[in-house]
Amino acid sequence: MPGADRREMQEKGVLNHTADREQRPPPGRSNHAAKMLQPEKKLHEAVCVLLVELCERFTFFGIVCNMILFCTAKLGYCSYQAAMVNMCFLGTSTLSPVLVGWLAEYLVGRIKLVCICMFLHFLGTALLPVVSFPFEDVYIDKRHILLTLPKREQKIVFYFALLTASLGIGGIRAIVCPLSAYSLQDCGPKELLSFFNWFHWLVNLNSAVVFVSISYIQQSVARNLGFLIPFVSGLMAMITIHMVRGEMIYKPKTDSSLLTTFGVIFSALKACCARHRYLSTGVATWLDHAKENHGGHYTETQVEGTKSLARLFPLFTFQILYRTCIMQIPSGYYLQTMNSNLHFGGFVLPVAAMNVISIVPLLILVPVLECVNSWLFSSKDTGHSPTIYIVAGHLCAALSVLLAGFSEIHRKHFPQVEQTLSEELLLVSSMPCFHLAPQYILLGVAEALVTPSCSLLSFWLVPARMRGISMHFLALFNGAGCFVGAFFVQTAHAGTQGNWYPHLLHEGKLERFFFFLASLMMVNTLGFWTIAHRYNNLHQDCTNEFRGNLPGEKLLKHEKTIKHYNSVLESSPILSPVEKT
Repeated sequence: MPGADRREMQEKGVLNHTADREQRPPPGRSNHAAKMLQPEKKLHEAVCVLLVELCERFTFFGIVCNMILFCTAKLGYCSYQAAMVNMCFLGTSTLSPVLVGWLAEYLVGRIKLVCICMFLHFLGTALLPVVSFPFEDVYIDKRHILLTLPKREQKIVFYFALLTASLGIGGIRAIVCPLSAYSLQDCGPKELLSFFNWFHWLVNLNSAVVFVSISYIQQSVARNLGFLIPFVSGLMAMITIHMVRGEMIYKPKTDSSLLTTFGVIFSALKACCARHRYLSTGVATWLDHAKENHGGHYTETQVEGTKSLARLFPLFTFQILYRTCIMQIPSGYYLQTMNSNLHFGGFVLPVAAMNVISIVPLLILVPVLECVNSWLFSSKDTGHSPTIYIVAGHLCAALSVLLAGFSEIHRKHFPQVEQTLSEELLLVSSMPCFHLAPQYILLGVAEALVTPSCSLLSFWLVPARMRGISMHFLALFNGAGCFVGAFFVQTAHAGTQGNWYPHLLHEGKLERFFFFLASLMMVNTLGFWTIAHRYNNLHQDCTNEFRGNLPGEKLLKHEKTIKHYNSVLESSPILSPVEKT
C-alpha cells in the first residue's frame, strides 16, 4: 500500500508539472505583444458593443415615442387601439431577443442570422416612412398629384414594418449585444449591481435625448419626417456592425438551453401526474422526477440547474404586473398628457417629452444608489439584499397609478380649450401638463429601484451556466407584462363599453381603470413582500451549492471522508498494530 501511494503521488506530480508546463505561455516577444493588445482589443469590443446598443435604443425609442399620436392622427385609430398597438410592439421587441437567440444556436447560425436581422431592421425602419410620407404633396410637371395610400394598405404596411423592426431589434440585442458580451461572469454582487445601475443609466440618458429631439421633430417641425430618423439611426447601427463584425459577434457557451429547461419542467410535470396516479415515490422536489435515476430523460446536472432557476419563478411572476404599470407611460399617461394643455411660454411641448420627467429621477438616483450600495456592501455584518429596493419600487409604481387616477379627476375640472397636434385640432383640458409630473416621477423612481435589482438577482442567484437562461426568462416575463397591459386595456374598453378606456377622455372614466390597476399593484406588492426573504442571501455561492448536489461532487466528498478516516486509523496511538491491519 505505501508503494502504491508513492507511485500515485509521483504520477500526480508528473501530471501537474505537465499541465503547468502546457498552461505556461511560451516566452518571447509575441507573448508580450499579445498581452499589450489584449486590453486594447477588449476596450475596442466594449466600445463597439455599447455604440451599437445605444444606436439600437435610439431607433427603438424613436419608433415608440409618438406612436400613439401617429396612430390616432394618421391612421384614425381610437385611443385604446393606439395604446394596445404601442404595448404590443414593446412586448414583441422584448420577447424577440429570446426567440432570435434560440434560432441562432440551433437552426440558422449566428453570423447568418445577424445578417438577416440587419436586413429586417433596415426593412422595417425603411417602411415606416412609406406609411407616414406626405403622398398628397407630390408635384409632377407643375401639376398637383394626389397620391393617397388607402387606409387598409397603410395599416398592413405599418404592421409589417413594426414586426420586421421588432425582429431586427431582437437580433441585435440577442446576437450583437447580449449581456454575456460584457464579461460579467467573474463579478461579485457589488460589481454586478453597479454595472446594471450604470447600464440602465446610459440607456435612459439615450432615451431622454430621443424623447426630446425626435418627438419635437415628429410633432412640430415635420411630423412625416420623424420616422426617417429611426431609419438613419438603424442604418448607422448596421454599418457599425458590418465594420467590426469579427470583434462584436460574441459566441456564448452552449452548456444549457431554453429548450432543455422547458423540457425538464414538462418532463417532471408529466412524471408527477403519472406517478401520483399509481405510486408516489420519495423525491426531494417535483423536478427530481425528470432525472435519469428517477425514470426521467435528463441528467442530474440539467435538473439541478433548472431547480436553481425555478427558485426565481416567483420573483419573475411578480414582475408581470409591475411591468404593466410601467407600460402606462407610453399608453395611459401619454393619453392624459395629449389631452392636457401643452403650451408653455408660447411654446408647444411635445407629448413624448413628458417621458423625460420619468427619466430624470433615474439619472439622479443612480449615483446616489451607487454610494449607498458601496457603503452597504462594504459592511460585512449586514447581508445586504436588493429585495428592499424591489418592494419600494413596486410601492412607488402602485402610488403612481393611484395618483394618475386622482390626476384624471383633477384634469376634468378644468375647462376645455382647442389645441393643435400634428395638424389635428383637438379639444383638451386647459390643465397644464406639468400637473401630471408627480405620477411620472414616481414611476421613474420605481424603475431606478426595481430594474437593476431584478437583473442582479436573476443573474447572481443561479449557477454561471444558467445565467443566460435566467435573463431570458426575465425577458419573457417582462414581455408578458406588456401583453397583459394590452389585454387589460382591451378588457376594460370592451367590458365597460368604452367607459373605462374612452376614445375622448372627457367623455369616460379613465380614472377607474387607474384605480383598478393600482389596487392590483398593491396586492402584488404585498405578495412579493411576503416572499422577499427567499432572495436575501447574496453571500451564498450558488455555483458551489449547485456543484455540491452533483453525483461527482458527492463521490469526491465521500472519497475525502474515507481517506481522512484511514489517515486517522494509521496515526492513532490507541490502536494496536494488529487492529490496524
